[in-house]
Amino acid sequence: MPIEVATPLAAPAAALSLTLDDYDVEEFERIASSFGSSAFGYVVTPNVDHLIRYCEDAAFRELYAAAAYVLLDSRFLARYLAATRGLAVRTCPGSDLTRCLLESGKLAAERIVLVGSTARQAELLRERYGLTDLVHLEVPMGFIHDPVEVEGCLARIEAVSPFRLCLLAVGSPRQEMLSRQLQARGRARGLALCVGAAVDFLTGEQRRAPPWLQRLGLEWLHRLLLNPRRLAGRYLVRGPKIFFELPRLTLQLRRVEG
Repeated sequence: MPIEVATPLAAPAAALSLTLDDYDVEEFERIASSFGSSAFGYVVTPNVDHLIRYCEDAAFRELYAAAAYVLLDSRFLARYLAATRGLAVRTCPGSDLTRCLLESGKLAAERIVLVGSTARQAELLRERYGLTDLVHLEVPMGFIHDPVEVEGCLARIEAVSPFRLCLLAVGSPRQEMLSRQLQARGRARGLALCVGAAVDFLTGEQRRAPPWLQRLGLEWLHRLLLNPRRLAGRYLVRGPKIFFELPRLTLQLRRVEG
């Protein structure tokens, strides 16, 4: 019988708390591959920007609270928590998880839904990973602000359910909002992954940092150097807020053993 083990992690007196599912990529690939399509659940992968939003926005916290799994995306945060709190937190970056799931071949013949990205990117995924039942649903820019477009997107996802994976590649918090609404409506079946820019990395639209920079937790620096105009505000202005927000946050690690 699986036993859920929750380990509280010490932090300064804080007004907020967050539970992280303590798995690395290989461990969670097995969980995701076996999730099936008889129930619905969604996975969020917080990075620095997401955790800042989590601390600032009560509505965003509700989206995380409803997620089936919350996996730490940021190796930088893992290193920072190890250095400042003595915490050993496993990381499961969304981009690495998506690649691992597709490369495993276990789901090649299963229904996979891609929401967002382009038709060309969808075709590249089909060819590269031998996906025989990939359904691509495009959404227009700014769709989340149009109730008609949101309803249409939700209905199209539900129409191609059940699925083994639904890759929501529309950015945060849009992908988390869609996931929560799918859950609340109760019609979709399968596992939804909020994957952000993962498809861009897999199809070469964006370049990932070299592995040694990823291991050091410096992938953000690589992305900043490649696109300083677009990302300077995120990494140099907004990003440092994390050092003021983290002391407010009590973290808890969760694993299902057995």
